Amino acid sequence: MGMLLRGRYRLLDLLGQGGMGAVYKAIDEVLGRHVAIKIFLADATQSADVRRQEDEVNILASLSHHSLVTLLDAAVDRSDPMMPRIYLVMELVEGADLQRRLARGPLPLRQIAQLAQDLAEGLEYIHSRGVVHRDIKPANVLLVNYNGDDSRTRAKLADFGIALLADSRRYTADGAATGSAHYMSPEQATGDQVGPASDVYALGLVLLECFTGEIAFPGQAVPSALARLMKDPAIPETVPAAWAGLIAAMTARDPRDRPLVDDLVLALRQLIAGSSGRHRANAPLQLTATRPGAPDAADEEGRMIAVRRYDLLDTPPDDTFDQITALAARAFRVPIALVSVVDHDRIWFKSRHGLAVEQIDRDAGLCASAILQDKPWVVTDARIDPRALANPLVIGEMGLQFYAGVPLTTRDGHNVGTLCLIDHTPRDFTSAEMATLEGLAGVVMMELELRLDSRQALLDSRAALG
Repeated sequence: MGMLLRGRYRLLDLLGQGGMGAVYKAIDEVLGRHVAIKIFLADATQSADVRRQEDEVNILASLSHHSLVTLLDAAVDRSDPMMPRIYLVMELVEGADLQRRLARGPLPLRQIAQLAQDLAEGLEYIHSRGVVHRDIKPANVLLVNYNGDDSRTRAKLADFGIALLADSRRYTADGAATGSAHYMSPEQATGDQVGPASDVYALGLVLLECFTGEIAFPGQAVPSALARLMKDPAIPETVPAAWAGLIAAMTARDPRDRPLVDDLVLALRQLIAGSSGRHRANAPLQLTATRPGAPDAADEEGRMIAVRRYDLLDTPPDDTFDQITALAARAFRVPIALVSVVDHDRIWFKSRHGLAVEQIDRDAGLCASAILQDKPWVVTDARIDPRALANPLVIGEMGLQFYAGVPLTTRDGHNVGTLCLIDHTPRDFTSAEMATLEGLAGVVMMELELRLDSRQALLDSRAALG
């Protein structure tokens, strides 16, 4: 049998080895379960190495998300006083990593979408806690199929060996690059300050490789790293247009041009929803993304109860709301202004100025994304905004290029729809304009609340009269 760590974990098979440590399959002899153990190889006499190891322990211990490998235990093995070893005990993820899977060729679109969703949500989680992974690559993406029927492959992000808190100092030497050369961002390649945008870039390269089966920047480490300073990755025409646009945005050479990861999650949601059919009342909501403080988008049933309570669906034209949308169109000089109501599978226009249709499919409407927010949702140029790249109203005949929507929030916190503006040309939207649109949305919601109170008072009066 293999080495026994701290009288509990017995090492079995070597699963992998890298520059910072080795990972073993082991058995927890106390609980009788298999685990994965990473033992660091750093020289304990080098304070920078020890500090980096301790950072990984502290970082992993603070994180818990379905898209991250779970840390179960962490300690220092001091059986050899001259060579103390920090080790991490993690859940053992049965199945191949993405690197091994890609060795067989590109992935099907459905699996790419599932993988992208998991990894983007994992990055959204760690970035919200000030952590940058800095080594996103296929070998660090573990694949697991819980159902055993290939219906849903889950992706888990592993190996925070060079992760760093976004606002902390780096322990690497000045100018030194950290990360895997084939996937590091341009700023990593030059040793510049690395932030969350670097993870977005690396994920973009990983997704591109999922489509092509080929590394975007192959070759030896230095030429591969330098190549991305001079050119963008080549995205073949075989990549669907919406995905190609999103990957291009993610791999922009200037980190300021890349989408924030929470916007990336929303863009992926639109891509996946657009290819998976109409929403249904009983459909699973795993594609929904929310930001901290946003309404609970998982409570779709409660939201729909609120929609029905306010009697908003399939109702006749309403002069009060028509006056508000006409005023909004004039005030903001846009061709289209709408009061929208988001149903399970469609968006119904309670009032529409400049638009002939009464409703559209929910998957096509940006209002479906706007109601996931707790603040106005603005797309100033939909042609380059990753949140709207996949939207059929943007890439189709309508040519939508500007959208500003304020959620219509009920007194119990449900977003039933929006007051929104649409234009066919990009435009800026100032804070003063935002305040005006929010004020008009408040008027819409106040009118709805007054009508609800009036109906309830009438019902109470009738009940009192017997």
